[in-house]
Amino acid sequence: MKTTTLLAVCTTVASRDEALTMARAVVERRLAACAQIEQIESVYRWDGELRHEPEFRIMFKTVVERHAELEAAIRALHSYELPAIYAIAVDKAEARYATWVKEETREDA
Repeated sequence: MKTTTLLAVCTTVASRDEALTMARAVVERRLAACAQIEQIESVYRWDGELRHEPEFRIMFKTVVERHAELEAAIRALHSYELPAIYAIAVDKAEARYATWVKEETREDA
């Protein structure tokens, strides 16, 4: 039996509106079962300058089979020149929850 690996895919955006727009578009397309948005502060160096900015982190709950499409959608919707997009494999998940994520990200649903 093939097991599907769950992923938590994260990115950051500059505004709550951008976060909500991206989250809704991705979940509507079934590229993720859920998107969680949280306000954060980021300190980073860009163009030789140290910056401290408010941002919004979006964590998408998805499966490895949808990762490439999800990443492409994030890039297409993103306003940053170089968006941070990274995936964390979920080693263990409650069985009913994992089934829900798999069902919500099925292409044929």
